Amino acid sequence: MPEHNAEQVVGLRALFTAFLIVSLCAVGGGSGIVLARRIAVENHRWISDGEFADIVSLCQFMPGPNIVGIAVCVGAKMRGAIGAVAALCGFLIIPWSVGLSLGLLYLHYAHLAILRNILGGIAATAAGLLIATGARLLLPHRDRPIALLFAALAFSLVIFGRLPLLAVLFTLVPISIIVASFESARVR
Repeated sequence: MPEHNAEQVVGLRALFTAFLIVSLCAVGGGSGIVLARRIAVENHRWISDGEFADIVSLCQFMPGPNIVGIAVCVGAKMRGAIGAVAALCGFLIIPWSVGLSLGLLYLHYAHLAILRNILGGIAATAAGLLIATGARLLLPHRDRPIALLFAALAFSLVIFGRLPLLAVLFTLVPISIIVASFESARVR
């Protein structure tokens, strides 16, 4: 894949439209991350794989859905505050409208078994997309054993240790930053 073009000027309409497409085509946060990555990294080459991985990592700490943070960060990286607003508006306009309408319908029809089955299928698909995205986020770090060790440790603590995500983040992130600093100093 060609490297991204750091010098390109991205239009506000392009940011709005890109995240409008993410909001129209994504089912939940997981598939939104997959599509946002595809659009920003592969299709438009606005940012690199590594930059996207860094943005996702940052958004793990931000309140709210990760994909909203990703829209804000990508928009801000490309055009500053106005880019962040354009990407955010593109992402939020459809889900807000549809979510409000579907929420009202769900309250009325939640007792139907077919609705529960549909939601179960959507959840399984979204889980698969999250796993695929996680694997792609690891690719830029495949030559860094320490990064892979921290990824495996975080996964193990959440899945097998059943620790809360925030506890794992607040424990491992400071340690990983210290280790990365020593690793970086050792390489110099």
